[in-house]
Amino acid sequence: MPERGLQAMQLARQTMAFVLAGGRGSRLKELTDRRAKPAVYFGGKTRIIDFALSNAVNSGIRRIGVATQYKAHSLIRHLQNGWTFFQAERNESIDILPASQRVDEGQWYLGTADAVTQNIDIIEGYGPKYILILAGDHIYKQDYSIMLAQHVRSGAEVTVGCIEVPRAEASAFGVMDVDAEDRILDFMEKPADPPAMPGRPEMTLASMGIYVFDTDFLIGILNADAEDPSSSHDFGKDIIPALVARGRAYAHPFGRSCVMTAGQTAPYWRDVGTIDAFWRANIDLLDFNPELDLYNRDWPIWTYAEQTPPAKFVHDEDGRRGMAVSSMVSGGCIVSGAKLDKCLLFTGVRCNSFSELTGVVALPYVNVGRHARLKNVVIDRGVTIPEGLVVGEDPVADAARFRRSEGGVTLITQTMIDKL
Repeated sequence: MPERGLQAMQLARQTMAFVLAGGRGSRLKELTDRRAKPAVYFGGKTRIIDFALSNAVNSGIRRIGVATQYKAHSLIRHLQNGWTFFQAERNESIDILPASQRVDEGQWYLGTADAVTQNIDIIEGYGPKYILILAGDHIYKQDYSIMLAQHVRSGAEVTVGCIEVPRAEASAFGVMDVDAEDRILDFMEKPADPPAMPGRPEMTLASMGIYVFDTDFLIGILNADAEDPSSSHDFGKDIIPALVARGRAYAHPFGRSCVMTAGQTAPYWRDVGTIDAFWRANIDLLDFNPELDLYNRDWPIWTYAEQTPPAKFVHDEDGRRGMAVSSMVSGGCIVSGAKLDKCLLFTGVRCNSFSELTGVVALPYVNVGRHARLKNVVIDRGVTIPEGLVVGEDPVADAARFRRSEGGVTLITQTMIDKL
């Protein structure tokens, strides 16, 4: 756990977190046909957005706004069910902020900065001294109060959370060059040829989509940006590069505030924006010592806790034994004479007799029919797998029937099953 001083905790109480949760996440393909990326399930019980929200609460931040846009119903329902424990009388709140055309009847959120601009009146109503801008679609644990303390000490106009990523993957991020005092010298949004870090040619310093501002300063910058017809009204494309050019933008390396548990050797942060990355991050949780520890009660990941009975394993016959090895099985699941190896089952999944699952991530209320054999599969919520279906053994057949990723993971939805 990073060390947090009294000043950092006090700063957190003067801060409002603004979570940008309106994106579709199109690289997740059919998983985001009915829900925004932040509302996608992760880790057996949670949604992706729960990580940013839990980090804020655990850091001591109790004013939160969540900007939604694309297919937001699933996300809004989750927030209403699981995040209503804030108490107004203690200066706590969570505001759901859909793109409601309050500024212009023909204008939805045009970019990440515009999403904040359209809600300036709500921010001003709470009067926070600092604003923490968060992306709602990443998996990580971070104590934001430590980043806030750096922001205040440095006198920065903006402090940008950053992480080291392989240069080959950095084209998907905003990347930066910094000096020895963490001042950002250059910032590029999703460059085709990302710059290497000094002495580390294979790595690049990438933005995590986390920004700290003094509130009054941010409002002035956003109002000026809103009047600029040439702007795309986006933090990564417009706001941050302009502040870097002024020389008052600083980087905050994630390693300084990452919440790690005993035995963890490196900071953990994942953009689960592709089917392969989503499957891998879920399966990684099954390791004996996973890089992300969901069992650490010092920094819990809060979520909507659906009331379910315990998981149940039934039948004990040769070839028909309910069992799971190196797997996570959520409440309400029934493993009825099925064999699971390195699988993650969300709430209410049923695996019927003689089925064999290996490397399967099954979202809530999946029903796996008898004699099915599934390997390296992601199954969307509520899918019924037919008896005897075999997936993961014939790549050509899998690609013809379902969504097969470059990494060999097969995504199955009910619409795909209905076409068989």
